[in-house]
Amino acid sequence: MAKKEPAFISRLINPVKIKNVLIFAADEQIRKTEKKIMEDMPWIKVFMLNDPAKASNFTSEEASVMVCDDMALNFVDEKTLRKNCKDIVLVLLSSLELVHCSPPSVSLKKYPHTSKADLIFAIKRKGCSPKAIMTSVVRNAEDKINIEKYSKARRFIFLVVEDEPRWISMFLPVLYNIIGQRADIKVTRTFEETLQFLFGVEKESEINEADYRSFGWGDDVVCLITDIFFPKANDLQSNAGKDLVSLVEKYYPRFPKIIASKAPEAEDLGSTAFTMPKGDPRSLQALRGYIHDHTGVGDFIINNQEGNELFRIKNIREMLKVMQEAEKDTEKAKKLRKILEIYGKRDTFSTWLYMHGFQDLGDKLLPQHAKGRRLVSKLKRHFEKEIIRVDSTPLIIQDHRIFDLKGLLHVLRSFDPAAIQQMSDNDIFSTWLERKGYPELAEEFRPIHGSGIKLEKTLAELVEKWIRIYQSRELEA
Repeated sequence: MAKKEPAFISRLINPVKIKNVLIFAADEQIRKTEKKIMEDMPWIKVFMLNDPAKASNFTSEEASVMVCDDMALNFVDEKTLRKNCKDIVLVLLSSLELVHCSPPSVSLKKYPHTSKADLIFAIKRKGCSPKAIMTSVVRNAEDKINIEKYSKARRFIFLVVEDEPRWISMFLPVLYNIIGQRADIKVTRTFEETLQFLFGVEKESEINEADYRSFGWGDDVVCLITDIFFPKANDLQSNAGKDLVSLVEKYYPRFPKIIASKAPEAEDLGSTAFTMPKGDPRSLQALRGYIHDHTGVGDFIINNQEGNELFRIKNIREMLKVMQEAEKDTEKAKKLRKILEIYGKRDTFSTWLYMHGFQDLGDKLLPQHAKGRRLVSKLKRHFEKEIIRVDSTPLIIQDHRIFDLKGLLHVLRSFDPAAIQQMSDNDIFSTWLERKGYPELAEEFRPIHGSGIKLEKTLAELVEKWIRIYQSRELEA
């Protein structure tokens, strides 16, 4: 009896996709985003609404987003809308300066309509136009629905803590560009809201050290990005960021922390967090590098105890080579085994594996408490099995089985564009490429959406380019 061929199962961060975007706004710049949405998210239907009654009575079983400006949101019957749409996210794109730079309680006092919105973003004609942020707005709404209502499977969440919509609006497009479809983004705006998300409690004193992982979403967070100053209790300008970083360091030391602030107080946290000065363009490249190196979305970095880089691992085959180094009977290998023990306890292996499309293996390598040669032997055995599995697992498109880049190139040049679009939209190509050991090509595939011959041509040209690059590397090796 022939051995059954292993099936390729793509990583799927958001099982529920936004299908409808409703634009109910007088602001002409918001209304003009229809074309941008359809270009970046061709699976979405866009509805332009003018009548408050039609907006309030919109009914759909599909996940939907209603985008309003300040004036239109006043006329939305929120209760009726939520009754008719179980998966609806109300988004406010505000042009009011006070809303841009204020915490929720201040905005609410001056502008009661803000209470209706699930998400609030700031828009300006220059620097933060509706067109520039709309794709990120819809994506963040999709993340919100999936995190809160469809999160049975393990999730990967970047938690952003910031009370001012102005900075959130400028930062989210940058962050989504870095992480692609590999993780979700959750935005919280107060210390209490953040506590509730991480631990499922209202106060720090309610955190139960024995079973805190059973509540909230803290176990799913892969990175914390926080301001220093945001509301805590009745103090609207408290340096709650310091308290939050200390709390996370105590309960979730495994995930990296980024301080987004120019405040001098941020320097005090330099030993436990990466500091990113707000508004400094030079910091964005450093941010990209930090996220790639410390959250599992890029290379797997192994540092010694002094912080010096020992290995930069791009794929599972390189990971196996490191294990082979660690099993040697040398003093250097002995030190490496000690380092790997720390990485195992911190759940670093499984996080990187999940991000690179190895869900099953990630589950098997959840926090490792084995030591020395026993740990190395276990890791090596699992990586060897997974490499065999990867080599024999095809990507299947319309009954056509693809095992390598040349096969993928043939499909992209000759198959039904609709099938190609569906796989591109859901990050299937990128996940398969990650598993095959082509992380750079996967990275270039991720932000690409579109339809028809144009999409096929763009993807095919990328594969053709990287085939040449990979061949050149093999000749140099």
